[in-house]
Amino acid sequence: MLNMKVVSWALGITTLISYLVCVAYGLATPSSLHMTGFLEQVLPGFKWLTWSGFLIGLVESFLYGVYAGMVYVPVYNFFKRRWDNG
Repeated sequence: MLNMKVVSWALGITTLISYLVCVAYGLATPSSLHMTGFLEQVLPGFKWLTWSGFLIGLVESFLYGVYAGMVYVPVYNFFKRRWDNG
Protein backbone atom coordinates (compact mmCIF):
# COMPACT_ATOMS: atom_id res chain seq x y z
CA MET A 1 0.00 0.00 0.00
CA LEU A 2 1.22 3.45 -0.88
CA ASN A 3 1.26 6.34 1.58
CA MET A 4 -0.53 9.36 0.11
CA LYS A 5 1.61 11.93 1.94
CA VAL A 6 4.90 10.35 0.82
CA VAL A 7 3.87 9.89 -2.82
CA SER A 8 2.25 13.33 -3.09
CA TRP A 9 5.31 15.09 -1.66
CA ALA A 10 7.65 13.04 -3.85
CA LEU A 11 5.69 13.89 -6.99
CA GLY A 12 5.33 17.55 -5.96
CA ILE A 13 9.08 17.91 -5.48
CA THR A 14 9.76 16.01 -8.72
CA THR A 15 7.53 18.31 -10.78
CA LEU A 16 9.02 21.35 -9.04
CA ILE A 17 12.55 20.20 -9.95
CA SER A 18 11.41 19.50 -13.53
CA TYR A 19 10.05 23.05 -13.74
CA LEU A 20 13.34 24.48 -12.49
CA VAL A 21 15.25 22.40 -15.08
CA CYS A 22 12.94 23.71 -17.84
CA VAL A 23 13.50 27.32 -16.75
CA ALA A 24 17.27 26.83 -16.49
CA TYR A 25 17.29 25.20 -19.94
CA GLY A 26 15.32 28.15 -21.31
CA LEU A 27 17.82 30.59 -19.87
CA ALA A 28 20.80 28.67 -21.29
CA THR A 29 19.53 28.12 -24.84
CA PRO A 30 18.36 30.32 -27.72
CA SER A 31 14.70 31.34 -27.65
CA SER A 32 13.95 29.13 -30.67
CA LEU A 33 14.55 26.10 -28.41
CA HIS A 34 12.45 27.31 -25.44
CA MET A 35 9.30 25.64 -24.21
CA THR A 36 7.80 28.93 -23.03
CA GLY A 37 4.67 28.47 -25.13
CA PHE A 38 4.02 25.09 -23.52
CA LEU A 39 4.70 26.41 -20.02
CA GLU A 40 2.36 29.35 -20.59
CA GLN A 41 -0.38 26.96 -21.72
CA VAL A 42 -0.15 24.45 -18.86
CA LEU A 43 0.64 26.91 -16.05
CA PRO A 44 -2.09 29.58 -15.82
CA GLY A 45 -0.58 32.95 -14.94
CA PHE A 46 2.93 31.93 -15.97
CA LYS A 47 4.81 34.62 -17.89
CA TRP A 48 8.36 34.02 -19.12
CA LEU A 49 11.12 35.97 -17.36
CA THR A 50 9.03 37.73 -14.73
CA TRP A 51 9.39 37.12 -10.99
CA SER A 52 5.66 36.70 -10.51
CA GLY A 53 5.45 34.31 -13.46
CA PHE A 54 8.38 32.30 -12.12
CA LEU A 55 6.83 32.01 -8.65
CA ILE A 56 3.40 31.13 -10.04
CA GLY A 57 5.00 28.41 -12.17
CA LEU A 58 6.92 27.10 -9.17
CA VAL A 59 3.80 26.80 -7.02
CA GLU A 60 1.62 25.40 -9.80
CA SER A 61 4.22 22.81 -10.78
CA PHE A 62 4.42 21.58 -7.19
CA LEU A 63 0.63 21.49 -6.89
CA TYR A 64 0.28 19.50 -10.13
CA GLY A 65 2.57 16.86 -8.66
CA VAL A 66 0.66 16.79 -5.38
CA TYR A 67 -2.61 16.45 -7.29
CA ALA A 68 -1.20 13.54 -9.30
CA GLY A 69 -0.21 11.79 -6.07
CA MET A 70 -3.61 12.39 -4.52
CA VAL A 71 -5.32 10.84 -7.53
CA TYR A 72 -2.83 8.01 -8.13
CA VAL A 73 -2.48 6.64 -4.59
CA PRO A 74 -6.16 5.79 -3.96
CA VAL A 75 -6.45 4.19 -7.39
CA TYR A 76 -3.28 2.15 -6.83
CA ASN A 77 -4.32 1.11 -3.33
CA PHE A 78 -7.78 0.09 -4.57
CA PHE A 79 -6.34 -2.26 -7.19
CA LYS A 80 -3.64 -3.48 -4.81
CA ARG A 81 -6.31 -4.57 -2.29
CA ARG A 82 -8.49 -6.07 -4.98
CA TRP A 83 -5.87 -8.07 -6.91
CA ASP A 84 -3.11 -8.71 -4.38
CA ASN A 85 -2.72 -12.44 -3.85
CA GLY A 86 -0.36 -12.04 -0.91
